[in-house]
Amino acid sequence: MEEEQLEKFVTDFLKKKGLRALPDEVNQSANTPGASQFDPDVVRQILAFSGFQDAPARYQDEYAKLRSWACTSLDLYRHELLRVLYPVFIHCFMDLVAKGHIQEARTFFSSFREDHEMMHLRDLHKLEGVLSPSHLQEMEFAHSLRQSKVNIKICQVTFCFFLLCLTVYRAQPPSYVCGQLSFQYSYELLLQFLHKSQSTTMLGIINEHINFQVSPGQPSSITDDAEAVTLTGGSQESANQINQKEIHWGLLEDSLEERLEKVSEMALDSERAEGEPKEGEADESKKKSIEVGKQGASIKKQKKDKAVSAIAKSARPEATPVPTAPRVKPELTLPVIPPEVEQSILEDLRNRVQLSSAALPSVSFYTFINTHNGLNCSYISHDGSLVAGGFSDSSLKVWDMAKIGQQSVGSDLQGENGTASSEQVAGSNGGKRPYTLFQGHSGPVHSATFSPLGDFILSSSADSTIRLWSTNLNANLVCYKGHNYPVWDVQFSPVGHYFASASHDRTARIWSMDRIQPLRIMAGHLSDVDCVQWHSNCNYIATGSSDKTVRLWDVQSGECVRIFIGHRSMILSLAMSPDGRYMASGDEDGSIMMWDLSTGRCVTPLMGHTSCVWTLAFSGEGSLLASGSADCTVKLWDITASTKLPKAEENRSGSASRLRSLKTLPTKSTPVYSLRFSRRNLLFAAGVLSKTV
Repeated sequence: MEEEQLEKFVTDFLKKKGLRALPDEVNQSANTPGASQFDPDVVRQILAFSGFQDAPARYQDEYAKLRSWACTSLDLYRHELLRVLYPVFIHCFMDLVAKGHIQEARTFFSSFREDHEMMHLRDLHKLEGVLSPSHLQEMEFAHSLRQSKVNIKICQVTFCFFLLCLTVYRAQPPSYVCGQLSFQYSYELLLQFLHKSQSTTMLGIINEHINFQVSPGQPSSITDDAEAVTLTGGSQESANQINQKEIHWGLLEDSLEERLEKVSEMALDSERAEGEPKEGEADESKKKSIEVGKQGASIKKQKKDKAVSAIAKSARPEATPVPTAPRVKPELTLPVIPPEVEQSILEDLRNRVQLSSAALPSVSFYTFINTHNGLNCSYISHDGSLVAGGFSDSSLKVWDMAKIGQQSVGSDLQGENGTASSEQVAGSNGGKRPYTLFQGHSGPVHSATFSPLGDFILSSSADSTIRLWSTNLNANLVCYKGHNYPVWDVQFSPVGHYFASASHDRTARIWSMDRIQPLRIMAGHLSDVDCVQWHSNCNYIATGSSDKTVRLWDVQSGECVRIFIGHRSMILSLAMSPDGRYMASGDEDGSIMMWDLSTGRCVTPLMGHTSCVWTLAFSGEGSLLASGSADCTVKLWDITASTKLPKAEENRSGSASRLRSLKTLPTKSTPVYSLRFSRRNLLFAAGVLSKTV
């Protein structure tokens, strides 16, 4: 009877695949005496696998068995086995929906959703809206899950064994031989359980939708490891191939920072040369240098601070030395900086305050009031003199901090026809509020950014356009059209002239101010590209997406050179370190990850925020990271300690070692929209007063 059922199942399967049934000669040879018969165990396995499609109750029964077995496993393997439950859970639910068992799918979902609400609540809210097979194709999150495998990391357990070698015929003491055996023990235990319990439904889901990655070491003691389970973002093999590409992460050749360092080194060398021949005047020269330092000699102060920091680095034997940033050539034709602007920038760099864990920055916070929930974004100029806000009524407003409080100063109102007209804008106190209103978009403004010199401002909108405005003329200069859907973010390059945009159409684009068509189109994300950030040397851009991945793109070729996988929710903010070595990314769940661009790996996660991380900013020398969140706090992180902590120490200490927040600066009731360090390392922040927080 079993063989007849098996033959019927094989015939139906071949017809379903468009193939012909077995020839009659094969069937006759199989029925002849002495022909080899199928293994009874194999027959039962195939029949059990063939019957699960018509038995939706098997999903709930087998998942319940797997869940109970994983929860009662040995402590050594339990944390790794529990990681399998959530991917299996969501694919069981989507399989039931795809096969039309809607009621059984809802029952299964409600029975086990409590196990995953703590870490995957937002994903569960999205899956609750799946009520028909067509929803699996229409919903981006569900469609991406069905198209790509889930990557789960498991550790390779190593056991040491000792062999006692006895010499029988020689009168010598016994000798011991030490060796090692490596087993993928968690994976083997899982397969043994599925085969013994005949959980063919769970076995099929695991084979089809889960990809196990074996890494050396002992099993992790953390169930919720951000890097252990990746739900979207393509296969890990393709990501590893992309991450093998070479990138040049250093600073630009002949940049202002490099020129300032050369001038400082020459000044220091000349001082040493003058002090060496006259040893008797050493005390007098020291006194003079102290006096000059007190009087504000910026070059000597900077070199002194650098020397102190170098001594501090050499005094840490446990810290891995960080190589100096190499110099790379620009791949783009960069604009020429006017001499007066260059001198101003150099003066700011000379007077930069050296920040560290012992010297935290001063913070200037700008609070928007009476916005009536209409403010979508804010941006601050490099010196804090201008503050821009994008609103839901399609308007862009720019405040000049030098005019705040002046009662008699009016503001220029930009009309839709591109002509500027002077108009008084009344404030709540009866005075005049000096802001410049830019109108021209036909949809909510989602992002705004000032040029490095502050003479231009870009804004992106839900009307699929990007507009360039002149802060000197108070006029709209260009309207850039190319995206097909709302543009979520736009950012000027560090040297101006070029800018990058991120859109709902799953692409990022690179533009130049003098062309109305994009220069490059970066396509590869599975969902919205929510944020974009330029690299310090202008040769790369980074994009964060709702598919929970961050990608690094080569500006010249338009190719993806790095894929960063590890976030559990959509990425909302990005920041590049000044030397170009590290990148920080913040997501919707409040997690921040620090990435090493050269290797493509996460250096350390920074945990502490309880809500969305909307903005990130590195200090001028890159020693501190500031993060602003919807939880109404600004946090300062010690990047030096975070990037130098050995990975083994982090794994041993668990999640507690991830908390490297130097200071938390709470606001009364103001979510933080934007952060920016000035060239002198003053931290600017902006947010809107919210009574509902």
